[in-house]
Amino acid sequence: MKRVLVAGYKASELGIFSRKHPGIEIIKNAIKQRLLMLADQGLEWVIVSGQWGVELWAAEAVLELRDEHPALRLAVITPFIEQDEKWSEEKRAIYREVIGRADYVNSVSRSKYDGPWQFKEKNKFLLRNSDGIVVVYEQEQEGSPRYMLDLAVQHAKQRDYRIIQINAEDLQNIADEHNQDYWAN
Repeated sequence: MKRVLVAGYKASELGIFSRKHPGIEIIKNAIKQRLLMLADQGLEWVIVSGQWGVELWAAEAVLELRDEHPALRLAVITPFIEQDEKWSEEKRAIYREVIGRADYVNSVSRSKYDGPWQFKEKNKFLLRNSDGIVVVYEQEQEGSPRYMLDLAVQHAKQRDYRIIQINAEDLQNIADEHNQDYWAN
């Protein structure tokens, strides 16, 4: 797998409203583990749409992994231009830093937000242009990643497409490891 898409919950869907929330590092660590495994198997590109939440944290994780894997590339492909237009200044600054360090940045639609169709087209485009997906999603916690996961399952029926899911148990295992490491120091 050369190109992997990362998708997941928006921060608000997880009840995360502060950059200091410990869940962010847990999610980033879970994503890093999967990406490191894939990098050892030839992964070259990580693709996100840059939404505020799991996708932006995944982008930050990729940028942090570059110390160990300098060949790893980050693509941010948004559903429409200026998707951060209504975000807070703090969120916009973080987003712009990620965009500024990404290897490739583009938008599926060349206009500002025009309707939900842009998200649907973005999902289809990203699935067509990736070899697999890492998705942070828990069946018991409905949310926006369900749409991408459903599309990925349909996509996988038509071609070789790998789906790697990170669920609540995976995140709890990361949290437990982190606490164990913390107490060992």
